[in-house]
Order: sequence, then C-alpha cells, then structure tokens
Amino acid sequence: MKYKLIITLLTLMFAANVGNTQSFRDNNNMLLGKVESDGTIRNANNTLLGRIYDDGTIRNQNNMRLGTIEKDGTIRDKNNMRLGTVSSDGVVRDNNNMRLGTIEKDGTVRNNNNMRVGTASGINTKYAAVLFFFNLF
Repeated sequence: MKYKLIITLLTLMFAANVGNTQSFRDNNNMLLGKVESDGTIRNANNTLLGRIYDDGTIRNQNNMRLGTIEKDGTIRDKNNMRLGTVSSDGVVRDNNNMRLGTIEKDGTVRNNNNMRVGTASGINTKYAAVLFFFNLF
C-alpha cells in the first residue's frame, strides 16, 4: 500500500519561522515539526524537507514533484495515482475508501481505532492528512 502512518517522518520536521508556523505533536505532546505559513516543511536541524504549494503541489527539497492535494481533498502521488481522500469533516480514507483515521477541528489526529496519535494544531486538514497518513516524502 502507498499509505502508512509516518510519525517517523514528522519527528524530523521543525521550522525556523516561529511566528507563522503550524505545529505537529505526537501523542505525548512532543513537538514533531512545523510547517511554515508558505507551506515549507523543515526538519529539526532547520533543513528544508519540502513544500506544499498553494495549488496543492507537493515537492521535495530538490523541487521534485511528489504528489498533489486537490481542492476536493483527493490526494495523488507523483504519478497522479489516487492514494485517498480527506473529507471536509476530516475523515481520511485510502484509495479503497477504507477509513484510516480523522483529523478533528481542534487538530487532534486519531487513527482508525479512534486512538489519539498526535495533533496538527493550526494545520490545514489536507496538509495534516498527507503528513500523518500518506507517505509522500
């Protein structure tokens, strides 16, 4: 499958721009990383990992296209293959319409067993879905 919980990726994320960042935290409230207001994602050493652009394009640090997040919540990989969706109410589903988890309005991220796996405070729900549930980086 092309999706999996990628908490390990998120442990590398951290941003320098403190004023306009959005934070990811694990279930123990440990900071995993941040996304800057322009969509830039950085690791703990302030190294650029990638960026999510306003048009939904996701690129890595070498500017290679990794996938897209469409306006309707469809998430696609670099080959334009549909990986899944995130609905307006925060339900994340894979390509077979199986529920992977949810991202609640307060930013709480829950897996399919309704267990809290982290938070995405202030994060665009679609961005959070890609970073928590789909391995595009």
